[in-house]
Amino acid sequence: MDDQTDQKPEEKPRDDDSQKPKKSSGSESGATPRSIGSLLLILAVALFLSLYLFNSPGSRGSYVSYDFFWDQLKHGNVKAVRTHGETLTGEWNEIPKNPEEDGGELAAEFNTNLPPVQLRDSELVTTLLEQEIEFDNDKTTVPFGVQFLVWLIVPILFLGFFWFMMRRSADPFSGGMMGNFIRSPARRFQASDQATTFKDVAAMEQAKRELQEVVAFLKDPEKFGKLGAEIPKGVLLMGPPGTGKTLLARATAGEAGVPFYSINGSEFIQMFVGVGASRVRDLFKQAKDSAPCILFVDEIDAVGRVRGAGVGGGHDEREQTLNQILSEMDGFQQSEAVVVVAATNRPDVLDPALLRPGRFDRHIIIERPMREGRAAILKVHSRKVPLADDVVLDKVAAGTVGFSGAELRNLVNEAALNATREGRDRVCMEDFELARDRVMMGAEREEVLNEHERRMTAWHEAGHALLAWHMPELDSVHKVSIIPRGRALGVTQLLPAEDRYNIGEQRLHSQLAMMMGGRAAEKLVFQEYSAGAEDDIKRATHMARRMVAHWGMSDKIGPVAFRQAEEHPFLGRDIHEQREFSEETARIIDTEVQRFMNEASEQAATVLTKHHGKLDQLAEELLDHESLDGDDVRRILGNSAAAD
Repeated sequence: MDDQTDQKPEEKPRDDDSQKPKKSSGSESGATPRSIGSLLLILAVALFLSLYLFNSPGSRGSYVSYDFFWDQLKHGNVKAVRTHGETLTGEWNEIPKNPEEDGGELAAEFNTNLPPVQLRDSELVTTLLEQEIEFDNDKTTVPFGVQFLVWLIVPILFLGFFWFMMRRSADPFSGGMMGNFIRSPARRFQASDQATTFKDVAAMEQAKRELQEVVAFLKDPEKFGKLGAEIPKGVLLMGPPGTGKTLLARATAGEAGVPFYSINGSEFIQMFVGVGASRVRDLFKQAKDSAPCILFVDEIDAVGRVRGAGVGGGHDEREQTLNQILSEMDGFQQSEAVVVVAATNRPDVLDPALLRPGRFDRHIIIERPMREGRAAILKVHSRKVPLADDVVLDKVAAGTVGFSGAELRNLVNEAALNATREGRDRVCMEDFELARDRVMMGAEREEVLNEHERRMTAWHEAGHALLAWHMPELDSVHKVSIIPRGRALGVTQLLPAEDRYNIGEQRLHSQLAMMMGGRAAEKLVFQEYSAGAEDDIKRATHMARRMVAHWGMSDKIGPVAFRQAEEHPFLGRDIHEQREFSEETARIIDTEVQRFMNEASEQAATVLTKHHGKLDQLAEELLDHESLDGDDVRRILGNSAAAD
């Protein structure tokens, strides 16, 4: 479950000693020495550039065109000249009239640009000598100001940029360039009146009971020491993404009223070897100085992977960082009253040294909430949402099996957004239904199917619904739709009456038949199969293979597990492993999977043929209305087999 409250603990600097000088931030009135130095550097550069531009030849006097200057020279109105590369400056005998009609008066000095051909023409020099006019010239070279800019200012700017980048990668609360780089970037949250507590965490009652001992220890460490009891040094929160591991850790700190340090596992790792270990030492030092406190490491699998396994790369920096974490946790004294709480959704990749007693002693598994927990979470997230009278959160919770806390929060938000788009002042049950469809299947697609595709989709979904309706082991049909959503052209939703922890063989075979119902309906009505059954076949084949090779539901295979891949316990992904059975066994497994799939397809065809008339009636209703709910299906098909 994700964050279920908008109130966050107040974040304060990490320095607890009130006698130490507090470091001011950029938003405070006082300026730090580093900010003053940066300001002086900028002012010096700006002053230099201003002086250089002011003293450049092109800024002396008034600028005139070369043609105007030549005309004044022939009339003897030039007193002195000086060349500066391709720029010529000089003084007038008498200030001439401005050649521009709308311009102001000219200055006593002037400057102009010499054409390249005039630089080699002797007529200009001859005229100056004949009129006995003083003239001089500078070397045609790069001005001193430009040289100074290149040789001094550019390196200073480069060093300033490097210094700025080092500050960006460092902790804003510490001092010194390299000191910042090796210090821990952990964020400290101080206890406050608005701290998150267990009251703000819906469901997860078992996990909260596990953490009550940690809270009691942090409140009164001496009480446990009198009886020789040792509180766990580390608590590992394991569960799928979005189930509220971070929220639970923050609520534990708020319940105990102690400081809370938060850091992500990836923040320890840097390109320089040894930096991560230095950050770990600095983090644990801060935690010990602030004891009692909670140190929370999110996504610890980023730094705590199995050493030497090659998963994620054999990174020396990562392994050194992990070794330092192991050393720091092993060196904790019970009197320090520092509890390390870590969270991960990849517990299978963690190093065994992290999980042994003395480090992460207590492992708490946080599963997706059950029906009562989902209803409580929905109530928390809808506290600020005006609900209509027809909204029943228990019914919404019943239709969101498998949703995590974060997904339930997104569901409430999508319902509020839909009500806003429709111009309503309250969120009604229809908004929750549309929000659930959007979360589970995606937004409605705009493309329009041709008539043949619509008819084939209608009979396909009608086949799924009719099979589910006539099989007592399956859940009741909640909605049937032929509106394209996400990557699907249609959908048949089943609404479970209760959450299940186990499933029997007969129910699995019925699910296989229901998955094959759409394909069988296409063959029965249109005498051909379509590519729309690809996902049905894929999911059914995966289930059949697990029935045969994992769950021992085949008489030919027997109660033996032939695992071709190790499934991740939380993410549902497979990690490839070398096969540990023969090719003959693999052939038998494939044969049994094919038998299960063929039997399911034959069973689906038999049921659809028996109820062909109801199948056509249901499909025609779908073509007319595009979406049918459970009551509409009951009106067409009668009572379901489960009801009988």
